[in-house]
Amino acid sequence: MLAKRTFPEQPYELLKAVLGTFSFVMMKLKNAKTSLKRFRNMLFGAGTESKRNLLGKNAGADTGEKSPDAPGAAPAEGGPEVNPETPTKKPRKGHGRHGATKYRDAPVVAVALPDLKSGDSCPNCNDGKVYDSPPRTLVKVIGQPPLVATIVKLEQLRCRLCDTTFTAPLPEGMSPTKYDHSCASMLAVLRYGSGMPFYRLEGLQGNLNVPLPDATQWDIVANAVDAPRTVFRELIHQAAQGDLLHIDDTRAKILSIIVQRAKSEAAGKTVDAKAINTSGIVAELHTGRQVVLFLTGHNHAGDNLNDVLKQRAKTLAAPIQMSDALACNFVGEFQRILANCLTHARRQFVDVIEHFPEPCRYVIDVFAKIYANDAHCRDRKMSPEDRLRHHQAHSAKPMQELHVWMNDQFDQHFVEPNSGLGKALRYLLNHWVELTLFLRMAGVPLDNNSCERALKQAILHRKNSMFFKTANGAAVGDIYMSIIHTCQLNQVNPFEYLQALMIHIEKVQANVALWLPWNYREQLAGAP
Repeated sequence: MLAKRTFPEQPYELLKAVLGTFSFVMMKLKNAKTSLKRFRNMLFGAGTESKRNLLGKNAGADTGEKSPDAPGAAPAEGGPEVNPETPTKKPRKGHGRHGATKYRDAPVVAVALPDLKSGDSCPNCNDGKVYDSPPRTLVKVIGQPPLVATIVKLEQLRCRLCDTTFTAPLPEGMSPTKYDHSCASMLAVLRYGSGMPFYRLEGLQGNLNVPLPDATQWDIVANAVDAPRTVFRELIHQAAQGDLLHIDDTRAKILSIIVQRAKSEAAGKTVDAKAINTSGIVAELHTGRQVVLFLTGHNHAGDNLNDVLKQRAKTLAAPIQMSDALACNFVGEFQRILANCLTHARRQFVDVIEHFPEPCRYVIDVFAKIYANDAHCRDRKMSPEDRLRHHQAHSAKPMQELHVWMNDQFDQHFVEPNSGLGKALRYLLNHWVELTLFLRMAGVPLDNNSCERALKQAILHRKNSMFFKTANGAAVGDIYMSIIHTCQLNQVNPFEYLQALMIHIEKVQANVALWLPWNYREQLAGAP
């Protein structure tokens, strides 16, 4: 208070910000779980955790050993042999042109030769005859605003005697409402699929002379959420029947809850739940389809999964749950087969590799062999049972040797139990059964990367929009994000799918199981 009275307003705000930053840094460094490296990553972002970068910088230079990832290196056990004289460097992906087959939903315009058809004489030599050959294919792309406006002027005639007005009808197929169903679909895809905030789209549309206020955008997507909400509930039911469930959390903000919590704390009331999370659940169904659910609120992923499993058929066997080893992921009364993520275990060693290069190199090398074997199975498109046998033949031995080596580190006092390396080794040993489930059960993945990739959708939204304003806004966001990402994983156009739901809302609500992303086109084919 003395500084506030002493300094002018602007210098005082600057001093307050500096001291606040200093206090934040000190509190983070006092946290026993925050190392300097982790704190640096918090401030400036984490670098890549690829084996080539990790071992090339920390261990490869000391030992002189060639990284197994380098060209000409020995292949991983069980993998294909590599000829050292043959270049093994693969071209980088994403640098070629997209063929016409990539534009799956684009209309096709067939153009015939105006004065020539198959079987006619050749106009060039006059001797031969022309025949059908593959057409020359061109892709033409045009640009347009996300939302396009059309001004319709309907002719009106008025009777001079009775004052009756006659108005021309709307053109066929044009909706009488100002905003078409396609507006809600496009806004939802931009906002919840690509992370574009409404206020940015408002500026873009204004610059293109099609004004669209951000509040109007929210009204459009919120008023059109009934059909997507019905599908979202069915997706929860479908996910509950999944054979494999990936779960994870990322932080979220709901402004109304934060404000209410601050008021309660100021009034001296006890606040039980403080954290706000967006839980991601990726369910793999027995049909091979994938369902993604986003659920935002105070509950952690384990609580949300427990609520989803309430809809699971009692005749089904216990599903496999893939997640990290946090205790909040393992709550509830429903039986699950637990599997833990090898990527999380590997990250324990990535965090301390600068201080313990040789032991960490050994662990990361073992994990690299396991992932190479898994890639071999994926490239050969093995069945889950064949993949299990392959891992048992080629991955079980390296993992068993790793287990013996870790126990020796503690038994022979090569490592301090409370050191960074000791904690990383204890994490592996404490969760060894869950981390090695892929060696005993078919279909168990190595990691939880499927869920982490899905959560990037929520993280993208958080980075661009910072927070949801209300709990209802978060619920609407969860519905649209779940449907859009489920469509993406099942190779379905989310814009067209959302539009179909909104146009046929009565049919969707009458029998939603027939209007899921992977079967809705069958209903459209039979629709009048």
